Amino acid sequence: MNRRLVLGAVAVVLLIGLAGCTMFFTGISDDELDREQEYDDLRDSEADVRIDIEEGGILSSGEYRAVYDLNGTEDFSFSQSTFYSEEPLDIHSVRYWYPNGTEVTGSELNVDQDRSSTDLSVPDGNGTLAFSGPTGGSTFQLPTYVTGSYEVTLPEGERTSNFLFGDASPSGYDREVVDDQERLYWDHADGTISLRYYSAGGVSLFIGLVGVVVVVGGIGVAYYYRQVQQLQEQREELGLDVEIEDDDDGPPPGLK
Repeated sequence: MNRRLVLGAVAVVLLIGLAGCTMFFTGISDDELDREQEYDDLRDSEADVRIDIEEGGILSSGEYRAVYDLNGTEDFSFSQSTFYSEEPLDIHSVRYWYPNGTEVTGSELNVDQDRSSTDLSVPDGNGTLAFSGPTGGSTFQLPTYVTGSYEVTLPEGERTSNFLFGDASPSGYDREVVDDQERLYWDHADGTISLRYYSAGGVSLFIGLVGVVVVVGGIGVAYYYRQVQQLQEQREELGLDVEIEDDDDGPPPGLK
């Protein structure tokens, strides 16, 4: 009887585990694949890959839009590295355009997501692929899935140029600011494009606050030093700072 109970309990645990796996790895829904998104502005760029990072709100994370001229690539395995393992890249609003301009939505493509990657296939490697996904609050990372030139546009007012607060890799990029938006351009990028950016206005405010703290602190130190000097002068006037030698048998200073 006990053995039957143990076997039954094991079976229940296994079923729950399988149900959990199914719950968390059911792939990307058609609604997410077909979600509305605007890509026309990115399709007009000359770069092979155009990425636009959009800042999130107070209660929402940021988002990026990416458009790829495929240059012969038909199969993709989208993943991102974490400290522990490879995880699938979460994407939505997938679109594909044939070389003749015919548009296909994500639910019409072969898209499959498992524990480690999001796999996608397109019918013609000479077309154009677009998708969107979430970003961190002030960071962005995305592998270079397609060979060619890359152009990344940051949110308005955000910068990577200050080495203390920002960073961009790989190196070898051109940087310009157009309409208060920083753009980074690589003729050819390998590996992973990784950005750390900051608010230019926020850094100016921070530097201003540091300056105020330094000035106020300097005034405080000067005032303290002046008070110590005055106290030292008063002690000397009263004769309280005269050194007493060990063999001096006379009365203390000030009592002669």
